[in-house]
Amino acid sequence: HQQTFLNQLREITGINDIQVLQQALKDSNGNLELAVAFLTAKNAKVPQLEEATYYQTALPGNDRYISVGSQADTNVIDLTGDDKDDLQRAIALSLEESNRAFRETGITDEEQAISRVLEASIAENKASLKRTHPEVWSDSPNPYDRKRQDNCPVGLKNVGNTCWFSAVIQSLFNLLEFRRLVLNFNPPANAQDLPRNQKEHRNLPFMRELRYLFALLVGSKRKYVDPSRAVEILKDAFKSNDSQQQDVSEFTHKLLDWLEDAFQIKAEEERDGEKPKNPMVELFYGRFLAVGVLEGKKFENTEMFGQYPLQVNGFKDLHECLEAAMIEGEIESLHSENSAKSGQEHWFTELPPVLTFELSRFEFNQALGRPEKIHNKLEFPPILYLDRYMHKNREITRIKRDEIKRLKEYLTVLQQRLERYLSYGSGPKRFPLVDVLQYALEFASSKPVCTSPVDDLGASAPASGTLPAQTSPSTIEQQGPSSSDVPSTSPVQRSVIHKPFTQSRIPPDLPMHPAPRHITEEELSVLEGCLHRWRTEVENDTRDLQESISRIHRTIELMYSDKTMVQVPYRLHAVLVHEGQANAGHYWAYIYDHNQNRWMKYNDISVTKSTWEELERDSFGGYRNASAYCLMYINDKEQYLIQEEFNKETGQILVGMDTLPSDLRDYVKEDNKRFEKELEEWDAELAQKAQQEKLLSQIPRAPAPSPAPVQAGEPEYLEQPSRTDLSKHLKEDSVQAINKALAEQEDRGPEAIMDT
Repeated sequence: HQQTFLNQLREITGINDIQVLQQALKDSNGNLELAVAFLTAKNAKVPQLEEATYYQTALPGNDRYISVGSQADTNVIDLTGDDKDDLQRAIALSLEESNRAFRETGITDEEQAISRVLEASIAENKASLKRTHPEVWSDSPNPYDRKRQDNCPVGLKNVGNTCWFSAVIQSLFNLLEFRRLVLNFNPPANAQDLPRNQKEHRNLPFMRELRYLFALLVGSKRKYVDPSRAVEILKDAFKSNDSQQQDVSEFTHKLLDWLEDAFQIKAEEERDGEKPKNPMVELFYGRFLAVGVLEGKKFENTEMFGQYPLQVNGFKDLHECLEAAMIEGEIESLHSENSAKSGQEHWFTELPPVLTFELSRFEFNQALGRPEKIHNKLEFPPILYLDRYMHKNREITRIKRDEIKRLKEYLTVLQQRLERYLSYGSGPKRFPLVDVLQYALEFASSKPVCTSPVDDLGASAPASGTLPAQTSPSTIEQQGPSSSDVPSTSPVQRSVIHKPFTQSRIPPDLPMHPAPRHITEEELSVLEGCLHRWRTEVENDTRDLQESISRIHRTIELMYSDKTMVQVPYRLHAVLVHEGQANAGHYWAYIYDHNQNRWMKYNDISVTKSTWEELERDSFGGYRNASAYCLMYINDKEQYLIQEEFNKETGQILVGMDTLPSDLRDYVKEDNKRFEKELEEWDAELAQKAQQEKLLSQIPRAPAPSPAPVQAGEPEYLEQPSRTDLSKHLKEDSVQAINKALAEQEDRGPEAIMDT
């Protein structure tokens, strides 16, 4: 047992010194992972656990320790006893150390500890995103956990940062026409005679592995299958290490190129004097016409495209992205003569049955010197009409674009005017004009109510015309002659009372709330009438502006809804989602099940039912760091793309294994036999364990062997026998007892055995 640990440590760390290895095992109390951590530290120095505080992070199958405490100080106080003086000294020492650190750095111990934890957490996150050895799905030992349920779609195992592969392959596999092309692909008959160039050396083996993979996705009895063989061929072409996450668009470009090359070899072999037709080109590639003006000269170019790139930043929906992509430069110059400006328009002349939009959600930040992901929200519809972008509709589209431009200009004017109604004033604080008029009306209708602050004093203030009971001489001198010296007919002179409370209140002649000082009934009547009328006019104007803005928005939305502009519908087939940042993340796919009319979520080995609401939340962006990265639309009028295959003789729909060619059917059957054998072996193993447990319960349990004597020089943790040794002795005794019982059963019968 010790030697096994030593061999594992030697293999992992590369250290051959047996004493160092034994010391590491001893200090780690036999914990192999902790011993590896000790040995891989600087200068193979084993840190003492008492010198620092360690926090264990939860990583799957990997225990790591992040030091967030400082080394032990020499001023150590034992707090294990009941001495309260020790506790007081410990608190005082802690405060002294904290204050000293704060005076030196300006940062408290708590802030430093939190900072160290955050730094360690950030480093751990980076390490988990870019691991040298990527995480791989571990298979359950129970094969029933890996068994396919009914006709549930089959998932793909993540064999190390291959979620990009799973997302793209599942999207294409669920495109039934593409599936048929791959499954029925036959390598060229003279493949061995062809020059073995680099393309053929990769493409043909990849097509073979892709056929096998598609066949397993069709008829496997497993819940998920392993795509390692196809992935390895692709990774060799990318010339990247296993830990690098591949870009979905890069992989899709590479995949389509390989498929195009593979089918081109087959097409050239089968042509009869005609130009060969490549089914991959016909399925995924379209054409557009570039019409423009360059330095006053008009030009037209026809170009082919596969994935159509679209910018996301600055747009709210897919149509805005397409409008921006179809027009470049000064659009007015395209329709004017003798213009020196430059610009161009793109018009689709031929759309592919499968139209893929690549959403550019990554951009390079020049200031930071690194790529960043764009998390802006971008909406896209389940049905996309592309009539407005077709070359045959260019004239009517230009007219509608001009009308939309005019409406948007008018819309801007209305919105600015509405803003002045809703935010009235010239200062920093603004209010709706309706509220301002209402406030003015309430002010004009208010009645002035004056209250003397001296009267508010109540019992604490003296009565009118009298002096306080106790008055200083200075106050009397200031007051002048007393009330007895003044004729009774003169008004009473109120003395000035110098008290902070009285002086802090409002003057006695001001109203308690804003109100007009002087206003006649006639003036109030006229003013109220005007304010009421103005308020009503402003309310009507505001409502009319809002209704006009809504009508213009609706008109713009319905501009392309007439019958002539809804003849080219494309249905959303798959959405490839990326969650994370520019440098790392995870991919999965939402794929529409055209047979069941529902959305499915394909996330590596997990395949679950989904909804459009869940797709919106994960794909539109703007809420969290998950958003659509690639959209796959299919021509809704080309039913052959998603149509099931029929038996030509019986007319019945072919499903499952019946859709496979004979060679692939045999391949899947062999794999299913191997999986069935796993199930049988698992059942037999469980039955054997149950039988052994039943027999063991009928006989006395053998006593455990006594511990082996301790030999000099062995580590302390090897003084007791290991679990392996105990299990070995128990197993031998159990086997002997079982064999003895079976022999007695043959001689005396089961009744005699039960009697004993």
